[in-house]
Amino acid sequence: MAARHPQLNENGELRHLLTLEGLSREMLHHILDTAATFVGVSDRDVKKVPLLRGVSVFNLFFESSTRTRTTFEIAAKRLSADVVNLNITTSSTSKGESLLDTIDNLVAMHADMFVVRHAQSGAPFLIAEHVNRTRGSEVHVINAGDGRHAHPTQGLLDMYTIRHFKQDFTRLRVAIVGDVLHSRVARSDIHALTTLGVPELRVIGPHTLLPGGLEQMGVRVFTDMRAGLRDVDVVIMLRLQNERMRGALLPSAQEYFKHYGLTEEKLALAKPDAIVMHPGPMNRGVEIDSAVADGPQAVILDQVTFGIAVRMAVMSILAKS
Repeated sequence: MAARHPQLNENGELRHLLTLEGLSREMLHHILDTAATFVGVSDRDVKKVPLLRGVSVFNLFFESSTRTRTTFEIAAKRLSADVVNLNITTSSTSKGESLLDTIDNLVAMHADMFVVRHAQSGAPFLIAEHVNRTRGSEVHVINAGDGRHAHPTQGLLDMYTIRHFKQDFTRLRVAIVGDVLHSRVARSDIHALTTLGVPELRVIGPHTLLPGGLEQMGVRVFTDMRAGLRDVDVVIMLRLQNERMRGALLPSAQEYFKHYGLTEEKLALAKPDAIVMHPGPMNRGVEIDSAVADGPQAVILDQVTFGIAVRMAVMSILAKS
């Protein structure tokens, strides 16, 4: 008998959110539908609902982050959870304590949910498998980005944004542009878009920034940006992740912008009502021109706003499992 995925409980429900790979179309729509019920919370005078009252959420960010950590904190507080932001640089792990010993100590402090970002791929899986063995169904883990592997809540908020503006995934042509090789966001987006039935998914970038095996994932690969953008409905730009690169993969940032930076001229090749997305932080003048980032087709700030509702949805679903 095949082993059950560590993010699912015995009923096939989400116990942790570690990856979008393998989640059903129904599960993805369930999360997006739940997020839709939370979008309006931000417009209330009192921006809180009591669903996580008494629950302790620990943000464990072993990599720097502003946008993701802040939106998780806001999401948890709007659900009435108690939130603890652990300063990793001064925590026991920097003094030699193992990751799992740190988790055990935090569980002993009655942690109920961990939001984990880590530079090593698989770290949230390791934590989830550990609490599955030691804590039964009491503790939940959310992957807030692990190495090059996955960023499931970013993938979900990207799907929410696309559904909000385009409604029907099964009629779309989507292009993901840039540093796919180092992008955990790209991997999560590819898994979600293919599961949700996007008929044509394109990846655009230089050979040095494209991983092998993309065609096997149902993706069309382009190294010519103009050809890849033609008639697309959605353009997802990716940040150049210089901190993850080993060796000289690009001649220069200026050369990259010339060939793969999104300008108004290149965007004109997409459909007139195409939307432009970016997971942030943006490198203006490297992967995207300011005229596009601040233009009428950009929905980048909408992504950030929707991210709060999506993360509220994930936390509320896990808390019920």
